[in-house]
Amino acid sequence: MKLTLKWSSFRCAFAGLVDLLKTQPHARWHLLASVGVVGLGLGLGLTRTEWLALIPAMALVWVAEAVNTAIELTCDAVTRERHPLIGRAKDLAAAAVLLAALFAVVVGGLVFLPRLIG
Repeated sequence: MKLTLKWSSFRCAFAGLVDLLKTQPHARWHLLASVGVVGLGLGLGLTRTEWLALIPAMALVWVAEAVNTAIELTCDAVTRERHPLIGRAKDLAAAAVLLAALFAVVVGGLVFLPRLIG
């Protein structure tokens, strides 16, 4: 099987990331939080294990935000009228972002609090 890179796929993915940051206020908050976590982590000299906890937690929030946005846009493309199933789908997608963010806060607390308190 031949591996072929399609640079246009990367361009589309980066365009999606730019769109996410331009159009979604919560994504900009996630960016601020991510920069803060990385800065604090570098300043505190986190271990490899601590980074291995923080990076997936941050990544999960970003992935959930992107999927949530994609679901919302898809639903809006189907209809702008209120529909109970579309409402539920949007609520569940938003709940995924909330859960990911809450778990990321827990992971951040477990990593940073012992270093900041003790």
